[in-house]
Amino acid sequence: MGLTIAEKIIKSHLVAGTMARGDEIALSIDQTLTQDATGTMAYLEFETMGIPRVRTERSVAYIDHNTLGTGFENADDHRYIADVAKKYGIYFSRPGNGICHQVHLERFGRPGATLIGSDSHTPTCGGLGMLAFGAGGMDVAVAMGGGAYHITMPKIYKVELTGRLRPFVTPKDISLEILRILSVKGGVGAVIEWGGEGVLSLSVPERATITNMGTELGATTSIFPSDERTRQFLAAQEREDVYVPLSADPDAVYDRVIRIDLDSLEPLIACPHSPDNVVTVRSVSGKPVDQVCVGSCTNSSLYDMLKVSALLRGRVISPSVSMSVSPGSRQVLTMLADSGALSDILASGARLLECACGPCIGMGFSPNSGGVSLRTFNRNFEGRSGTKDAGVYLVSPETAVASALAGVITDPRGLGVMPEVSMPASFAVNDSAVIPPASPEEAASIEIRRGPNIKPFPAARPVSDALRAPVSLKVGDNITTDHIMPAGSKILPYRSNIPYLSKFCFSVCDETFSERAKSLGESIVIGGSNYGQGSSREHAALVPLYLGVRAVIAKSFARIHAANLVNAGIIPLTFGDPADYDKIGAGDVLSFSELRAGIESGTVTVKNETTGEEYRLLCDITGRAREVLLCGGLLEYTKTHGGK
Repeated sequence: MGLTIAEKIIKSHLVAGTMARGDEIALSIDQTLTQDATGTMAYLEFETMGIPRVRTERSVAYIDHNTLGTGFENADDHRYIADVAKKYGIYFSRPGNGICHQVHLERFGRPGATLIGSDSHTPTCGGLGMLAFGAGGMDVAVAMGGGAYHITMPKIYKVELTGRLRPFVTPKDISLEILRILSVKGGVGAVIEWGGEGVLSLSVPERATITNMGTELGATTSIFPSDERTRQFLAAQEREDVYVPLSADPDAVYDRVIRIDLDSLEPLIACPHSPDNVVTVRSVSGKPVDQVCVGSCTNSSLYDMLKVSALLRGRVISPSVSMSVSPGSRQVLTMLADSGALSDILASGARLLECACGPCIGMGFSPNSGGVSLRTFNRNFEGRSGTKDAGVYLVSPETAVASALAGVITDPRGLGVMPEVSMPASFAVNDSAVIPPASPEEAASIEIRRGPNIKPFPAARPVSDALRAPVSLKVGDNITTDHIMPAGSKILPYRSNIPYLSKFCFSVCDETFSERAKSLGESIVIGGSNYGQGSSREHAALVPLYLGVRAVIAKSFARIHAANLVNAGIIPLTFGDPADYDKIGAGDVLSFSELRAGIESGTVTVKNETTGEEYRLLCDITGRAREVLLCGGLLEYTKTHGGK
């Protein structure tokens, strides 16, 4: 039996376990990346390991999230990350150099390699044929120290593309179509592998849009073949030497095959407040638009920007629309400026923003109250834009431009003939904004500077045999990490200050949660299905830990968040009978006995002292994860086991 693309890379990086579906495996990691919203914590964690230098092929620290300097906090974090990078052998991508996923795709990713990053959209590099995973900062810290990355061997789904995209129909529409088919929960526990004749017509940046959006399926990762289109992209980046061909064997076996006919696809749009709330653009056309944003790690490549420029050329956006454009990297911005395409964008009335994440994480350019914002981004969760009552829609760059020009949601096929846009034969390569680390000899004398906003992370503790605690909060399905630990310009500067950050925990759901949890001392949170979807931010586990949350009981968990809870020493439990979710209320007191034995066996019994009922709960984690949890979290486990 042949192997899939993902199985080939897993096989070549397997250090423990077998490739049987559902078994725990450990993978060696070639590369890591961090960004500044999660990086400070990841490097504080790395420092505790006492390892003098990273042991990966390449580790890169990016500054792309907290670039809005309204106080000393972000600047202090950036200085700390720069010092750590220089001392420990990490490359440092300076503010303004671009969004981590776009830059890594351009300058560092390579086919056949493994990558983990402390950002959920790290699978973007799957567009290059790389096995790339979003992970919590602790997992990245362990990988930088030479430790393996542990996951459950995923199922492999194949998406077979046939035909060819018609004008004004884009890879973003392919992404929205697969979200419409599978939903935000449909990829959980699976790698999405893309193939078929339709793949051959997609460039690497177009493929990267699709692998980026695969995160919204809840997928472990997404990956494309490495083929002639991959070689051309790497050659244009002066990196053809890292190219290797990579494809699935003809007799590879998949757990599921999904077919999408590109010829029949039309422009799609995700309506508020979920990426899988997908309909056709024409079905909602005519709705007034207040704001349009083009950019983010999903659609900020040079190819995307050139299309936007070509469609805006000689046109002016509607007076009722405020439009922003955020190039994904300094390379993209430079080439836009040198080609004259940037002038066409500016002449239309659009505003140019920094090469950073910006509006995607609520870091500036928030919509007006109750506003309708069309964005080429990957998430439209409630309040993520920085405006709680805004309606955020996810669209392709072509739909964004058509709607900005008309002032209402508009099917881009009405714009006439799509201008011819092609990928360049060579990119403007200038890595001067990437600072290499010091030599091992120089590193010993480097002092790491820490600002007053950088506080120690909360200490976890081993799981005790008994636990009695009240329910401090009960929430519904599809609670995101944005609900648990919001982003935005008012909060992100405090990502390295857990005590201050705790004031905002669950504030989207219940503004009284933080004070209540503190007053209770220890508590339990009840959640619905797909609890913790979205960003990989481990703050959504570390902050509840600081507030005394000892366990989360949910119908089901998103993969990365469940791992982050374990890494923080918080017990993730699922209902044996989902109907029991309705039998527990906020304020109920729950008690556990023989908890450690229950975690080890995978079945835990809890008594609701308020109602007198008992419920069977599952601790559905791997053997190593159980050891990590019982030890009190990944840092304590790593200190005890030496990263093994």
